Amino acid sequence: MINITFPDNSVKQFEAGVTPLQIAQSLSPQLARDVLAASINDQEWDLTRPIESDATIKLFKWDDAEGKHAFWHSSAHLLAEALQELYPGVKFGIGPAVENGFYYDIDPNGHSITSADFPAIEAKMLELAKRNEAIVRADISKEDALKAFEERGEEYKCELISELEDGHITTYTQGAFTDLCRGPHIPSTGVIKAAKIMSLAGAYWRGDEKRNQLVRVYGITFPKKKMLDEYLAMLEEAKKRDHRKLGKEMELFAFSTNVGAGLPLWLPKGAALRDRLEQFLRKIQKKYGYQQVITPHIGNKLLYVTSGHYAKYGKDSFQPIRTPQEGEEYMLKPMNCPHHCEIFKAYPRSYRELPLRLAEFGTVYRYEQTGELHGLTRVRGFTQDDAHIFCAPDQIKDEFLKVMDIIFYIFKALDFNNFEAQISLRDPKNKQKYIGTDENWHLAETAIIEACEEKGLKARKELGEAAFYGPKLDFMVKDAIGRRWQLGTIQVDYNLPERFQLEYTGADNQKHRPVMIHRAPFGSLERFVAVLLEHTAGKFPLWLSPDQAIILPISEKYNDYAYEVAKELTAADVRVTVDDRNEKIGRKIRDNELRRIPYMLVVGEKEAENGEVSVRKQGEGDKGTMKIATFAEEIARKVANLE
Repeated sequence: MINITFPDNSVKQFEAGVTPLQIAQSLSPQLARDVLAASINDQEWDLTRPIESDATIKLFKWDDAEGKHAFWHSSAHLLAEALQELYPGVKFGIGPAVENGFYYDIDPNGHSITSADFPAIEAKMLELAKRNEAIVRADISKEDALKAFEERGEEYKCELISELEDGHITTYTQGAFTDLCRGPHIPSTGVIKAAKIMSLAGAYWRGDEKRNQLVRVYGITFPKKKMLDEYLAMLEEAKKRDHRKLGKEMELFAFSTNVGAGLPLWLPKGAALRDRLEQFLRKIQKKYGYQQVITPHIGNKLLYVTSGHYAKYGKDSFQPIRTPQEGEEYMLKPMNCPHHCEIFKAYPRSYRELPLRLAEFGTVYRYEQTGELHGLTRVRGFTQDDAHIFCAPDQIKDEFLKVMDIIFYIFKALDFNNFEAQISLRDPKNKQKYIGTDENWHLAETAIIEACEEKGLKARKELGEAAFYGPKLDFMVKDAIGRRWQLGTIQVDYNLPERFQLEYTGADNQKHRPVMIHRAPFGSLERFVAVLLEHTAGKFPLWLSPDQAIILPISEKYNDYAYEVAKELTAADVRVTVDDRNEKIGRKIRDNELRRIPYMLVVGEKEAENGEVSVRKQGEGDKGTMKIATFAEEIARKVANLE
C-alpha cells in the first residue's frame, strides 16, 4: 500500500500501481469524468500512468490551467493525426499547447494547405475524436526511437531525438499516429467535442531563418460545442474592442515608421489620458508616503552589468551607445531599479528612514523583435509606474498590505472587479536556485501569505514560481469579455541590495542589508491603457475620459452660444469641446456616439434663451435639459466619486 496526500493534506491509502484516474474514480464518478490531468509530487503526470510509491497528488479539470494545457496538448496530436490522414507524407516539427489552444509546425512535403482546407481538417479531427482512441504513453530507447522515426522519414523528430538523453525518451500513440512527446495527455480523444482551425503562419524550424520554413497550423478545441461558440463570439467582440482600432478612432495615439516600430506617439487626448492616470496614482502614492524621483533615460553599461540586467536582457536591449571616451559605453535604460539603488546609496541611511519608498514614472527601452510588437501591449519604449521600497525584513508584511491597498483601490476605481492572485514561492527541494538566507525567505514568504489572509484574498500558492531573488504576488484580472491580463505585481528582492552593497545603520549601530520590494500596479502605462481600452470598449469612466462632454449646436446660428457654454464649463473644470461642423444634428449625434464621449450637450434656440443645455448620455439617450451650472455640478460630483 502507498500513501497519497491530497491538497488539503488529507492522506488515503491505495495499492501501489494505482493511477490518478482510479484515485479520481474512488473519490467521485463525476470527478473521474471531469478530470483531465494530474501532478504527482508536483511533476506533470498522465491520468493512466501508475503511481508506485508515496506521493502528493493534484487533479486538474478544465477550469484549471493545467487541465486546459493537457487538453490542448492532446488536441495538437489530434491535429497531427488528422493532417497525417489528409496529407500523406507530411512531416512534423513540434506541436505544443499555447495560451489559447495549440499549434503544430509541419513540413507539407509537396502538399498545399490553405484556409480553404480548414473545414476538412476540423471535420477529420472530430471524426477521429469520435473513435475515442486511447492516448498511450511508452518509454523507448534512443536507438529504437531514432530507428522508428527514420523509417517514417521524420527528419525533424530525429534531430530532436539526437539531442535527448537515453532513458528519458517517451512517445504517445493514438490510433495510427505516434509522436515523440514528454506529455502529459488526456486518457483518450473522446472528450474533444469541438475543434476550430484558427490560422496558418510561417515558422522557421527551431526559429532559425537559415533552416526550412514550416507551416504553423493554429487551432483550438473544447469539451463542449457551446464553449467553442462562446469563444468565437468573444473573438468577434474582441475585434470591436481592439485598442489599436479604438485608439485611432479616439485620437489617442499613433505610430510612425519614420519614428520607428514599437515607439508610440501620444496625441493630445492620449497624453491627457496618461497624465490623468499618473496624477491619479501620484495622489495615492503621496498618501502612502512615496517620494517621487527622476532618473535618466540612459545609464553606464557597467550599472546594468552590476545589476545583472545586462546578462539577462543584453540581447533584448538596444545596442550600447559608444561615447568619444575610449571604452565608455552607455545603454538605453532597460530597467529603473538599478538607478533607484544608486539613489539609496547617495547618502548614508539609518533604520529611522525605513521604509524608504521611491516612485518614478520611468521610461525604459527594450528591443522587442519586430514580429512580437503589437499596438501598445508590446512596444520598444514604455513607461513603468515603478516604485521600489527599501525596508527592514520585519517591515515586509506591513509594506505588502499597503501596496495591496493601493492595487485594490486602483482596480475598484477602474472597474476591474474580477481578479485573482498568485503567490509565487521558493521550491523548498531546490534551494540552490535562489539567493538569500532561509531566514529571510521564511520571513518574506510568511509576510506575503499573512498579508493575503488579512485582506481575505484567496491567492493560489505556486511552489517553484518565485524569482531567484525573492517571492512575489501577482494579480490577474478578467476583463469585460473574460480575457485574463496580468496587472499589478509585488516582488521581494534580496539580489539587488546584495549586488549594489546597500546598507543602513540599525538601532544596534551595526550595518544591515535592506530588503527591496518592487511594485508596479499598472505595469506599464502603454499596456495598461491598451487593457483599459479593451475592457471598457473605449467608454472610460467620466473622471478619466479625454473629453467629458461635447456641445452640439443644432445649426451654425447657435455656435456662439455653444462656445459660451464651453467657456463656462471649462472654467468649472469640465473637459469639453464643440462640434461646430455644418452638419445636421442627427449626423453629429451619430458621429459623436462613435467617439465614445460620455455626454452630448445639444443647444438650440430654447437652450440659448434659458441658459440651458439638452443632455444626452452615451448609450442611454436623452436625459432632459438642465442649467449649465447644474450640469457642471453633476459632473464634479461624479468625478469626485471616480464614476
